[in-house]
Amino acid sequence: MTLSDRMKAVVLLSGGIDSTTCMAIAMAQNFQVYAMSFDYGQRHKFELKAAKKIAAVMNPEEHIVINMDLGIIGGSALTDSINVPKHRQIDEIPDTIPVTYVPARNTIFLSFALAWAEKLGTNNIFIGINAIDYSGYPDCRPEYIDAFEKMADLATRAGVKGAIKFKINTPLINMTKAQIIKKGVQLGIDYSLTHSCYDPDAAGMACGQCDSCLFRKKGFLSAGIDDPTIYKK
Repeated sequence: MTLSDRMKAVVLLSGGIDSTTCMAIAMAQNFQVYAMSFDYGQRHKFELKAAKKIAAVMNPEEHIVINMDLGIIGGSALTDSINVPKHRQIDEIPDTIPVTYVPARNTIFLSFALAWAEKLGTNNIFIGINAIDYSGYPDCRPEYIDAFEKMADLATRAGVKGAIKFKINTPLINMTKAQIIKKGVQLGIDYSLTHSCYDPDAAGMACGQCDSCLFRKKGFLSAGIDDPTIYKK
């Protein structure tokens, strides 16, 4: 199979465990990967450095960073002057939508991915969302993905003409964090390159106490794999 014979896919790459594993899965399925990251005014901007390192190692066909400022809208602990919840036990994290939810973030990100996919002439988009070990985000549910696919076919020239029926690939959606990590290790991912913390220090060191750090710790522990993350004492 030549490079020109391979299908293209746009992969959303945040720099975390899930998106990195998702990209590795797309590559294992022999897609030509076009990675897309976002500088959206997030307080954990260090994740972009992680995404760039990951892209340099995994070598997608292209890696672009979209710049926007969702901090202008605010309403989230990741983009506004709202404290990131910390020091909770996993079983204490409520099922309600948390303050770290960024209004319509996945819809915004997938819209950019959709535009790039249409330009590239592909119907495949990959996103590493998860409906098992996640913190109650409404845009991480299967019914949301189904709705976005329908919208994509209605909202694009390629979709209206019937040239493309868009597919939002969510290979991790029914996996636990431990299963995701095990899969990534099988695919050769170096998880020391990834970043999960919602509130790192200026050097990018993980706080170890936010919900995202707790899910990361639990995932490695449950998988029986050493967590390569250096957490603040």
